[in-house]
Amino acid sequence: MLNSVLDGSVMSIIWCLLSALVLGFVISFTYRLTSKYSKNFLITISLLPLIVCSVIIMVNGNLGTSVAVLGAFSLIRFRSMPGNSKEILIVFLSMSIGLSLGMGQLVFACILTAFFLIGIVLYTKVSLFERNSKEKILKIIIPENLNYEKVFDDIFTKYTSKFSLEMVKTTNMGSLFDLSYNIILKKDVSEKEFIDELRIRNGNLKIILTHPLVEGEL
Repeated sequence: MLNSVLDGSVMSIIWCLLSALVLGFVISFTYRLTSKYSKNFLITISLLPLIVCSVIIMVNGNLGTSVAVLGAFSLIRFRSMPGNSKEILIVFLSMSIGLSLGMGQLVFACILTAFFLIGIVLYTKVSLFERNSKEKILKIIIPENLNYEKVFDDIFTKYTSKFSLEMVKTTNMGSLFDLSYNIILKKDVSEKEFIDELRIRNGNLKIILTHPLVEGEL
């Protein structure tokens, strides 16, 4: 196990708090370079390690105080707006850094931050997890007298390399079908021409063509 730098002296506490401030800034600066951000969120993740570190130092193994702190953090969570998955990850990382420094684990906190820097830069720059830019979600309304199972197959064959019907639901008192497809458009096809042919087939009812929604971006 790594040795704690906290020995009860004021200087060791100052070192831990200063490290929390520096590492929080490093985390927020890296997030700023690799993600969409708001100023308030960057300030939050910059100072969160410092706050958590100070709380853990004050608790100092006291069980009753620990329970009270846990309740306080729960209240803060329910008063907070939900974020996307990446923001939640950064918040957990900042809290982990603060917890580590609050226990005097300065070396471990630095190692954890270094691994985070490597990981976020690597996964941001590498396109391994990026979606196909031609992948789309198609939502289309058709009247109930059309057979939704094959009504657009010829159009899809012409304009897409892959398509699948993901959802069917009735709307407007059952007089309309609301269809949702996953499609991958062929290279160099015109989205306007594709939609125009669909409009002719569905009687010019509502059509939505959009990128797949990613978790946390709703």
